[in-house]
Amino acid sequence: MSARSRLCVALVTVLAALTTGFAAPVAAAPAAARTTVPRTTVLDGDRLHLTKARLDKGDPQLRRALRALTARADTWLDQGPWTVIDKPRPAPGGDVHDYLSQAPYWWPSRPPTADNPWGCPYVQRDGERNPEVDSGTDRQDVEKTFDSAYDLSLAWYYTGEKRYARKAGQVLRTWFLDPATRMNPDLNHAQFIPCKYDGRAIGIIDFSQSYTAVLDAIALLDTGAPGWNGKDRTGMARWNADFLGWLKDSDFGRQEGAAANNHGTFYDLLLAGLAYATGDRALARRTVLDARSKRIAPQIAADGSQPQELARTRSWHYSTFDLVAYTRLAAIGRHVGVDLWAYRGPDGQSLFKAVDYLLPAATGTVAWPHPELEFLRYAATDVVHAAADAGDARARTAVPALEAPPGGDLWALRPAAEQLDSITG
Repeated sequence: MSARSRLCVALVTVLAALTTGFAAPVAAAPAAARTTVPRTTVLDGDRLHLTKARLDKGDPQLRRALRALTARADTWLDQGPWTVIDKPRPAPGGDVHDYLSQAPYWWPSRPPTADNPWGCPYVQRDGERNPEVDSGTDRQDVEKTFDSAYDLSLAWYYTGEKRYARKAGQVLRTWFLDPATRMNPDLNHAQFIPCKYDGRAIGIIDFSQSYTAVLDAIALLDTGAPGWNGKDRTGMARWNADFLGWLKDSDFGRQEGAAANNHGTFYDLLLAGLAYATGDRALARRTVLDARSKRIAPQIAADGSQPQELARTRSWHYSTFDLVAYTRLAAIGRHVGVDLWAYRGPDGQSLFKAVDYLLPAATGTVAWPHPELEFLRYAATDVVHAAADAGDARARTAVPALEAPPGGDLWALRPAAEQLDSITG
């Protein structure tokens, strides 16, 4: 037994002793889930393993969180699976397996006519979401695929209920693996603008903002989920490797990597996540290391504000959103020996300062002093949790005053920041 395994067993034993006497344990999971630490990408597999041990001993706080998680997972059981081939018309080029989404903040400037069915030219209205982007493309279906796979895999890992694992496997196989329904591993037609662009580099954020949750869902299923087999694991590994190749080598990937706002931060998150999940630890480590001088120093001001995000009409949303990428990237850094939280830029810039800048508004102490079309206080809840866990004393003090997002605060079960105020639809 390795030193790491001995430490894990010892910690489980201590936690078991501490939690003896609580309410009756939840249903036991299969042996593989009880004994295998998941090789997650953003989530801390050892922490999940210990959390499951506490749940099995009946920890009442965790059981409350589990009820909220399984309620979410239950809603997915009779939905989907979704597929990229279901949209009414294919992406430009005609391949139904190509992912297609439409730029959310671009609107027709003229009434549609027979000669101009789209109402072109399209004009930009920042922060105002055009409702037509939710029909005729894959945008909402891919979000449902990502969210359901994550919720269902976590619910299976903690409860051992086979129905969650089998549904998660069905969702992933349909979107990524089955030849008749799979998505091609590229984003050549993401966030197209009718009559203007067949696809754009910034469309990569459709995946970069949440695909690492899929990587963690796969890692959870890989610990022995019923119905998830070697063919599935091999297929997803191949899809992720192909997608990583496209992300690194395509013109769109290079453009997105050069972005100086949340698009660049999320690109780094996706690049590092895919690299780590596919075994390229060197690329994952290099990406996290480079984020110090490439992202934090130029994108976070000395006072902790994020000037590029404050310039948006949804400044609160985008300030918290960018920190979702940073905190998840820092979590990947933990796996490859890089403490991104410890970095201080030449003017004192740091992730701690960026989170602390949000605390007055996150705790409801003062109003957010920047433009925001729809202020949702709970948008900051996860990133404050992340900073608190990383050692930020101010964030730790603020945690009791945070607003729980709709559906409850799930941080104890899945300690990785999510975009809690999604404006994707």
